[in-house]
This record gives sequence, structure tokens and C-alpha cells, in this order.
Amino acid sequence: MDIQFTEEQELLRASVQRLLRDQYDFDTRRKIVASEEGFSRKQWGAFAELGLLAAPFSEDVGGLGGGPLSTMIIMQEFGRHLVVEPFVETVVIAGGLIEQAGSAEQKQAFLPGIIAGGKIWALAWTEKGSRFDLATVTTMARRDGDGYLLAGEKTAVLAAPWADYLIVSARTSGHRHDRGGISLFVVDRRAASLDLQSFKTIDGRRAAEISLRDVRAQLLGREGEGVAALEACRDRAIGALCAEAVGVIGELNSATLEYSKTRKQFGVTIGSFQVLQHRMVDMFIAHQETLSLMQHLSLSLSGGDAGVSRLASGAKSKIGYAGKFVADQAVQFHGGMGMTDELNVGHYFKRISSINIQFGDPAYHVLRYAQLDAAA
Repeated sequence: MDIQFTEEQELLRASVQRLLRDQYDFDTRRKIVASEEGFSRKQWGAFAELGLLAAPFSEDVGGLGGGPLSTMIIMQEFGRHLVVEPFVETVVIAGGLIEQAGSAEQKQAFLPGIIAGGKIWALAWTEKGSRFDLATVTTMARRDGDGYLLAGEKTAVLAAPWADYLIVSARTSGHRHDRGGISLFVVDRRAASLDLQSFKTIDGRRAAEISLRDVRAQLLGREGEGVAALEACRDRAIGALCAEAVGVIGELNSATLEYSKTRKQFGVTIGSFQVLQHRMVDMFIAHQETLSLMQHLSLSLSGGDAGVSRLASGAKSKIGYAGKFVADQAVQFHGGMGMTDELNVGHYFKRISSINIQFGDPAYHVLRYAQLDAAA
């Protein structure tokens, strides 16, 4: 599959490439990750000024109407440069949930802040023992006047240390594994009864363990219908993560090819060894396959195709396995220096490893694909 981009989409891609080339090289990225906050508000503002934070949203809510295809274009370039700023967490996930499930008042209240770059959001859905299951929720919500009070714990909440608001899944009825009875809530991340323990992830980003002790919250969407909204959100997030992974794979291939032309063994470049040429061909084929899958998924998300969840799981598993293969080969080509902090290959390897466990690892999505296929 080869998407023929419109003039506007080509302009978007060129603009992102130019911005990242000029302002987000590898050394700059390393300084951002090593900073106290761990991401750059200056770069986040530049993304907003360029319209990247508005690109996926519909024009009805103040966006540019680019949808999943614009997300694909942006995330592929972000993957190439290992951008750490929380575009997926804030724009794709939280912004998508607000646009999908929020009331007219909530959209008006929350989306302009996201689009302008003034507010950062994160989704708190994972719990200990949930194992990628959106319906395994023990965090409880109970009514309190016009609002709700939340009590429970969430784990590994990506971008939470940077966030102004959280979207939290909590149970308003039912038992731990029941699909029904799960609702979504908006929570002020700085609420007095919310405890947050921040930590660095393997790929240099930030996440947190969160404890909620009767935290006041605002219902997002309809009570008890949170799982359906989260499933649609997961498909969109997988589309964005797959695009990022394809960008990473492309850069790993380029770095490995360049290294094979300069590194010498036994007086000749290692790229002249036939066995290594075969490996590089396999890496190239893996990249081309993932590129096609990424485009197919993004087109299906854009068109609202039936069966998009099955395609999302298929893409997540295939691209996940391909990403691991290419990352492994790239590190082996570079030897021990491939995992040093000074070389970008190791950082790409870690990012692929992190992407592979977000919203379900490849093995989980193979099983989910089979289940959805059997139910079709």
C-alpha cells in the first residue's frame, strides 16, 4: 500500500521534518531528557504554533480536520527523532477521548487548552494485575453531590508528572472484571488528595504511580460506558504508536546501513560480507511491510471501517515483532557500542521496547486478533 498524500498532507510532513531537523537533533533531545522536567515546554509550544496539536481534531472543535492520517504523518517523524513530548498522551488519547465522549461544554472547556499547547493531559487506566485489560478496574467512583469521588490506585501512568489533568477510569458499578460499570473521569492532577510518585521509563520519558483518596472528579461521557470509549481510544493510540515505530525502524535501518559502509573488519567494510547483506535485506523488507501496515491502519481509522480493532491488533503485533527484529539486528551490527548512551541506536532500541508494551505487547495482540477474527 502506498498512500498518495494531498498537498496539505505533504506540507504538514515537510513542516514537521523542517522543525525537527532544525530544533530537535539527537544532542538536543539528550539534553531535554536529562533536564529536571524531562521534556521541553519550548518545543511543545513550537508544536502548537505549527498547528501539530490541532491537526488531528475536527474543525468543529477548533482543529484542522486532519484525523488519523495527520497523526500518522506527525508520529512517523516524531519516531525518527525520538521526540519525548507527550503528543500521543495529550492529543491522541486524552484529546480524542474528550472529542469522542465529552459533552459540548467539556469540549469547549478542555480542547482549546490542548490545541494551544497550554494544558497537558494523561490517561490513567492501568492497574496492578490488569494485564492490558481495559475492563479490569478496581478504582471506585461514588457520587458526591454534583460530582464524584474517586478512590484507588493506577500504575505506570505515562506523562502524568507533566500533566495538568488526568482522565481516570473508575468503576461506578459491578465487579473487578465486569465490562459494564466503568466510567471515565476528569481529575485535576494537582488535587490535594492525589499522590503521585514519578519515575523515569527505560526510554527516557516520565511516568508515575498514582494513589487516589476520595479525589473529586468530573464525569466524562456517560456513566458505565467507559470501556467502549477506551477501546476506540486504544485503536487510535495503536495507530499513532505504530507510525512512531515505523519511523524508528526506518532510522535504525539507515544508521545500520551507514555503519556497514564505514566499519572495517579484516581490512574490508562489514557491508561487503554476504551474510550481513542478507540481514540488511531482511531489515529492509521488515520496514517496508510495517510501512504498508501502518498506512492501511491509518486509512481504516480515518474511514471508520468496520473491523478496525482487529486490524489494529494485527498491526500492533506485526510491527512490534518487526521492530524488535530490526532493533536487535541494529544493536548486533554495532556491537557493544550499540547500547551506549552516546550512540542513538541504543535509544531507538529502548523506544521500540517501550512502544511494544503500550496498550498490549505483540503476543497479547496476536491472541486478541485471533479472538476478534473468530467472532467476526
